[in-house]
Amino acid sequence: MGKIFMLAPDSFKESMTAKEVCEAMEIGIKRAIPDAVCIHVPMADGGEGTVQSLVDATGGTLIQKEVTGPLGTPVQALYGILGDGKTAVIEMASASGIHHVTKETKNPLITTTLGTGELIKDCIQRGITDIILGIGGSATNDGGTGMATALGYKFLDKHGKELQLGGGYLSELDQINTTDVLPQLKNIHILVASDVTNPLCGERGASVVFGPQKGATPEMVKLLDNNLRHYSNIVKQQLGIEIVDVPGAGGAGGLGGGLIAFTNSTMKKGIEIVIEYTGLKEKLQHVDYCFTGEGGIDFQTKFGKAPFGVAQAAKSVNSNIKVIALAGSIGKEVETLYDEGFDAIFGIVPGAAEIDSLLARGKENVARTSESIARLLK
Repeated sequence: MGKIFMLAPDSFKESMTAKEVCEAMEIGIKRAIPDAVCIHVPMADGGEGTVQSLVDATGGTLIQKEVTGPLGTPVQALYGILGDGKTAVIEMASASGIHHVTKETKNPLITTTLGTGELIKDCIQRGITDIILGIGGSATNDGGTGMATALGYKFLDKHGKELQLGGGYLSELDQINTTDVLPQLKNIHILVASDVTNPLCGERGASVVFGPQKGATPEMVKLLDNNLRHYSNIVKQQLGIEIVDVPGAGGAGGLGGGLIAFTNSTMKKGIEIVIEYTGLKEKLQHVDYCFTGEGGIDFQTKFGKAPFGVAQAAKSVNSNIKVIALAGSIGKEVETLYDEGFDAIFGIVPGAAEIDSLLARGKENVARTSESIARLLK
């Protein structure tokens, strides 16, 4: 039997899915080493591409559903059911992401996570017991109240009237009514994929750090921060749950805090979840070489990006596995990665060209670079 290659890249944004990168790598490797054995494990880090990678890696299914977008209008969202049939994977951005708003329409006072809650509800109605939920790329700052509303929670003012959706109205919150909460919710476990450690409020909180990129002016930032603080006080008083200073509660405009308050959830780094659910370490047992990569690699790769997680996993299984990364662009201080489990890093770009041309020829460039590396290894 030929040498065994583990192919575990992330997607190359706007060019190839992680699965397509695996396929291109194998084409190149087999041109040089025809009897090579290639194991495909498409990766992601909990952000964009996680649904596709975990569905591809486990032989799962994609589900499309119309839900309420961040501005209250319908959007088409996508989530996955993994090969086990019991676990779903959702990217909150699919329903409530920043790409659903424009420069003119983004407004964190009114944007809502209702659509994310509708996806969770759909999973529950399909008999799903475990949900992996990536919470990056949100357009929202509602503390997860929209998500909770979809699951049956009611957020009422002092007159017993339901609040309007959005973080701008949370100052009016007086009571959280749990009468109509979906009874199945208590039996569902949500694993929250988040690399954000920000608390809900304050200088490092959701509104101050992430509000401006969602359209918040300095005045709005102050209002939203005060509103989330008031909301967290009501959660503490009425549900007995402290969320204001919990690391990660500020993720996705406070959705992290809402998940802690209203669901049975646990937070974990995205790459760790993907490594666990793809069975990466088990599949690395008899591997000689591990190819990974993504669109751009630089010193920041070691802060939880997929190639870093792959390199660490490979070396923990067998320090003799050679870890080789491919990238569309190689950035600053990439040499620091050689102390983090990487043995070699290669750029795939053959020469100066327009970005659109490079994106279009991604597979060809990955295959050619993989062939060159394999010839060297041979």
